[in-house]
Formats: sequence, structure tokens, C-alpha cells
Amino acid sequence: MRLLLDTHAIAWWLFNDSRLSSSIRALIADPQNDVFASAISAFEMATKFHTGKWNDFGPLVMAFEQAMAAERFVVLDVSARHAVQAGLLDGNDKDPFDRMIAAQCKIEGLLLISADSAFKAFGVEPLW
Repeated sequence: MRLLLDTHAIAWWLFNDSRLSSSIRALIADPQNDVFASAISAFEMATKFHTGKWNDFGPLVMAFEQAMAAERFVVLDVSARHAVQAGLLDGNDKDPFDRMIAAQCKIEGLLLISADSAFKAFGVEPLW
């Protein structure tokens, strides 16, 4: 499987948060699966850290690429193709982070790991 982790799924994995179910943990941990973290998640974490919403994320923000590599997650860069698709997606969710992650899933053929049902409006059915 090729999995893209939503931002909260990355955080919950790294901080061993109980909101990440054992079945999702098993998918992420399975060496047969390719696990991706979007560069948009780095942007979202940095933004929320900077605005004081996620105060504990400073170390993760400053070492995002190293933390992803240590977990064997591939950082998925944002392309112009992703940006155009994100802007053209139907759906009322105005969250630019969600729009970009949904676009990356569609273009790259990735399964999304997310507890956020808002992705359904973009035609992306998250695994959870």
C-alpha cells in the first residue's frame, strides 16, 4: 500500500498518541507499505506552531525532514500539478492544507490516513 499521512496522523504517530488506532499503527509500521508525509504537513505544523496552536511542535518543526527520514517516511514535495488540482477540487472545505493533501492523494494514487471526514467532500475516502 502507498499511504499518505494527514498532519495529525504524523503527529499522533510520532508522539505515540492513543487516538491512532492499533490497526492504523500496524499499517504505518508495515515495511511492505510506502508511507508518505506531505511537505504541506510541514507547512501546517510550522504555521500552527508559529501561531501558538501547537506549542509542543517546535522540535518537530525544526527537524521535520530528519524526523520523517528516521521513521522511513518519504516527504512528498508539492508540485504545480498538485497546486492546480487542489485549487480546482470541488467541495466546501476551504482549508488549504486539506485541499493540497487531497490533491496529492488523487494525483499520486495514495491512500489517506486521516480521522478528518472533510476529505470525503474532495472525493478522498480516508482510512481510519
